Amino acid sequence: MKGEWIAVDWGTSNFRAWLMAGDDVLDKRSANCGLLHVKQGQFDGTLKMLLGEWVTNAAPTIAMAGMVGSQQGWYEVDYCPLPANADSLLAHSKTFTTSWGSEAWIVPGLRASPAGGIPDVMRGEEVQLLGLAILEDIADFQAILPGTHSKHVAVENRQVTDFSTYMTGELFQVLISHSLLGRGLPDAVIDDSAFLLGVEASQRHAALSQLLFSTRTRRLSGELPAESVSDYLSGLLIGTEFGADCRGLVWLVGSAALTRRYQLAATALGIKTRCIDGDCCFIAGMQSLQQRLTEKHHGQF
Repeated sequence: MKGEWIAVDWGTSNFRAWLMAGDDVLDKRSANCGLLHVKQGQFDGTLKMLLGEWVTNAAPTIAMAGMVGSQQGWYEVDYCPLPANADSLLAHSKTFTTSWGSEAWIVPGLRASPAGGIPDVMRGEEVQLLGLAILEDIADFQAILPGTHSKHVAVENRQVTDFSTYMTGELFQVLISHSLLGRGLPDAVIDDSAFLLGVEASQRHAALSQLLFSTRTRRLSGELPAESVSDYLSGLLIGTEFGADCRGLVWLVGSAALTRRYQLAATALGIKTRCIDGDCCFIAGMQSLQQRLTEKHHGQF
């Protein structure tokens, strides 16, 4: 199968690629082969193996984003400072040629360095934000991108102006798997009422460490069934993400499974949201960047 180009989202844990013909997706593949599974110096061979017949008898252009551009990645691609738009991403991209002759490039991530504030970084989400702006034809918006490290982002005039990272997904996994809160639990069941109870509790004026302990005390008191503990904990953690900065419409970018939970929490807190598929946004963002790079035409984000 021959395509014009390939879009790749290569993260810490997972690898995903789309074979493209212009704007059309011809094929897709994914693997649990993120950076953690690739030895330094073996990215070229690993990518060729993962892409298989896509590059056996052809050398299509390959556009990559995500942790593949980190210090532990194929090449370290420095972060763009804020504010950042499509021009910024193209200007800071790393271009090179693979061993089989494909012209390849890696999109940089973004760095937030507020004066006197806490520095922050992202890799991969910047492409989804570009895609969201294109798909919905919007220039000013706020978005949440749920995941292992959830991102809250502000975009003005099609430029990313600010963002914050929340370790919600990773913290949930650590607590449910390696702490007292998750010890001895039966198989979890979907329990929206327990989730919303956690969201409600998250809005109390208390330290997160204190709120987290309510996961145990509510179980001990019989108020929370053991099989619903994980949903309550999820509600607590997701609920704490929604603060005073969430005003007006908030876009939720990601898989249906993730955005559903965030939308449920937002609705309970009176926050308006709209959901959009993260893969569709990623592909649209990569399409725009690939076209601009090919045509050597830099437009606005």
